[in-house]
Amino acid sequence: MVTTDTAAAPATPARATAVRRLLVAGVSLAACFSGLSVAGLLSAESSPFPPAVPEATCGPGARPETDIQGRVPTRDYDSGRVRRGYQCNTRQVSHEGATGGFKVLRYTDRTGRTCAYYDSTRLFPLDAPFQVQSGFGVVVLDMSDPSRPRRTATLTSPAMLSPHESLLINDRRGLMGAVLGNASTNAGILDLYDVRTDCRRPRLLSSTPAAVLGHESGWSPDGRTFYASSTVGQTLVAIDVTDPLLPRPVFTQLGVNYHGMRLSPDGRTMYAANIGNDVSDGTFPGQGLRVIDVSEIQDRVPNPSVTVLSDLVWREASIPQVSQPFRRGKRSYLLQVDEFANFGLTDFAGAEVGAARIIDVTDPRRPLVVSNLRLAVHQPAGRRKAFNDPGASSPVGGYAGHYCSAPYRQDPKVVACSMIGSGLRIFDIRDLKHPRELGYFNRPVQSAIPIKTGANALSQPAWDVKRRSVWYTDGNSGFYVVKLTNGTGRLLQR
Repeated sequence: MVTTDTAAAPATPARATAVRRLLVAGVSLAACFSGLSVAGLLSAESSPFPPAVPEATCGPGARPETDIQGRVPTRDYDSGRVRRGYQCNTRQVSHEGATGGFKVLRYTDRTGRTCAYYDSTRLFPLDAPFQVQSGFGVVVLDMSDPSRPRRTATLTSPAMLSPHESLLINDRRGLMGAVLGNASTNAGILDLYDVRTDCRRPRLLSSTPAAVLGHESGWSPDGRTFYASSTVGQTLVAIDVTDPLLPRPVFTQLGVNYHGMRLSPDGRTMYAANIGNDVSDGTFPGQGLRVIDVSEIQDRVPNPSVTVLSDLVWREASIPQVSQPFRRGKRSYLLQVDEFANFGLTDFAGAEVGAARIIDVTDPRRPLVVSNLRLAVHQPAGRRKAFNDPGASSPVGGYAGHYCSAPYRQDPKVVACSMIGSGLRIFDIRDLKHPRELGYFNRPVQSAIPIKTGANALSQPAWDVKRRSVWYTDGNSGFYVVKLTNGTGRLLQR
């Protein structure tokens, strides 16, 4: 079943459709190899967008943004204002390192020690000149004192040198896994580490080619199955890691273009970010959320099959990144985020930004978008206004979303999103249908080096609920511990 979020879905102008059909022959092959959708060939103004969320009301200690919500204007670089950073109902607790990638993870081992883990590169060798000083691989931090993170190890096994977006921990078993990946795909070497014994010194259990190809990933909640997707490589592999010393593939599917994958609490339903493959009319019409029955994999049925339960698409989509499941009462939801902008060949300034949304998946055959998490700078008018700001014109950066997270699965009241040039954004979701901005923290870099200019908040944030803090990395400046202030942190209480 394909469901389209069409509460006010507009008709596509005939002329624009004709232009898209003429262009598709030249762009579809490139899209397949780049992993980038071409649905943005139409100007964003061709369809109404969901509105931006209401702006945060900043309390004492704020250094508020000087322009529309989420923007760091060129004049702030020219005046030097950018060096002070921007914060609203947040404050910096600590900072470590000089680079960052796509994940920040938090884990408490069986002795009670708490550690942070973050990948140090967005895309090797893009960050190599900066990693020479700060170190290559996945960084391990002892977070016994969050005000003074202490680096205890840097993991440099094959997958850890370039895990791309695949680094994840299974809390139940204390296993950390990643596959060797890059922006398209790479040889899928799967590395598995024990972090349960001593989180400060992870122990490599195995390093095998079990994933076939690599880019993104997902864990079954019971920690018995690690899923790897190669995106451009068109593979989905389920790997039995019941014995982490001897991982073995139990299912391989070809011809699917999935990004991040998360699973229901029983491990029987997969929520896959589906980039899609059909470019026959210049778009990927199936892109968005794909809900899949993977119960035969979970049950270890010989030669398992999977069943697509539903597909959900939304009109303002860019590149679907991942969906994090959570529950409100007895209903099931996803915190879903799109990455980058859905750009075409000629009008990237007018490209659509998907940002993030909340999806009701209580009935997995009929998922429904409940609300959207968007900033003013994501809107068509805001995007055009801000397009020439430092770092904003990058097709793989700028003012767009990348990863979001909730502090826990049952009844979260607040969520955080890394929104690249707009930094870390905090949202109040007590009213799921009407989310609002709660605060933000952004540390853009002013540099003569273009790839180090601006903010580059790409990481999945991690939560320290007890201390009312969020951990994230900025690719241009490293790891941050950020405390929610002015009473906003109370929303982390269960």
